[in-house]
Amino acid sequence: MVSLGNPSFESAKEHGLLDLSVHNLGNGHLELPDGRQFINMCSCSYLGLSSHPAVLEGAIQALQKEKAMGLAVSRLRIRFSITDELEAELSSLYRARSMVTLSASAASAGILPLIASGHLSDGNPRVMVFDKASHFSMNLIKPICGDEAPVLTAPHNDLEFLEDVCRKHSRVAYVADGFYSMGGVTRVKELLALQDRYGLFLYFDDSHGLSVYGERGEGFVRALLGEELNPLTVIVGSLAKGFGTAGGVVMLGPAERADLVARFAGPMGWSQALGVPSIGASLASAKLHRTPELGRLQQALRDNIRLFDEHVPSPHRGEEFPIKVIEVGEEAQAVQRSRQVLDRGFYTSAVFFPIVARGKAGLRVMMRADIAQEDVLRLAEVLRDVTGQE
Repeated sequence: MVSLGNPSFESAKEHGLLDLSVHNLGNGHLELPDGRQFINMCSCSYLGLSSHPAVLEGAIQALQKEKAMGLAVSRLRIRFSITDELEAELSSLYRARSMVTLSASAASAGILPLIASGHLSDGNPRVMVFDKASHFSMNLIKPICGDEAPVLTAPHNDLEFLEDVCRKHSRVAYVADGFYSMGGVTRVKELLALQDRYGLFLYFDDSHGLSVYGERGEGFVRALLGEELNPLTVIVGSLAKGFGTAGGVVMLGPAERADLVARFAGPMGWSQALGVPSIGASLASAKLHRTPELGRLQQALRDNIRLFDEHVPSPHRGEEFPIKVIEVGEEAQAVQRSRQVLDRGFYTSAVFFPIVARGKAGLRVMMRADIAQEDVLRLAEVLRDVTGQE
């Protein structure tokens, strides 16, 4: 991975597409030290909540109340009571016992081995099947899971492969994204059918779905599930994307799992707990999720997605998902065209191996609710010019 991928990263750096040091001007507009300005089209703050006045004020109020950044001790032993307030708010929003942690990646590092060992189900190890397109933060944990149980990799969204594994093994767990970072979604309804048929354990990272989908921003996966979360389902997500703050959240299902996870899920119990400003900001964001403003922002995002799709072709055109990848083919082309787009006022991420398959390099664009429609149209014009698409 390093030998094949690093030359493209070096090229991106040489073209001024990495290590950009900027000042925030608001609404996704950034300024470089030399005064050049551009609109960031690779932000995962899909609803613009990361700069919402109420969210910023929540962080300030929490600091003023607790008069500390954190406690520097495991949450298992001592935690701020505002952590309990936040988890109660999220549990209510998501209709599942929820715990907060440093990141969705930290949650996966701690929880996936417990699923492999069987400690989050019947105590018996489970064959771990990872979707090939699962995020790197989950794939990275395969060797650790391999100490507990067999680990397999399934072709992307190949449920025939998965069902064949379920027929051969009595205990299986499937690991997937809810909404994938390069676009597209997992087949939730079909997976639920396999869960009913075979007792399949489902683990989803729905980081890109939180806040963007669902009446209360519960995410793409949780919105498709029933009122109660199945005991054989765990959902993790980032609070640093659509939710607009920082950290991660885990929807655990049975409440009694919380003690086990706090004690044995590695990074979820260490002393680097979620900081006070992040907790305060998240409490404020959770409150916003109960107001009509959430629906307004979700609609503004959908409007921008539809407008972009009207003018720029992509593999996921017509799907109401904020991530779009415009394929250009070779790695060098992706870097050069991303630089050309930046020169015209927009930052689009050049994606190449190992982010995507070799020969499938492209430009990744994220739509947001706080981007003006005239800027979306201007971006579309720039992309058509640079990529030669009609």
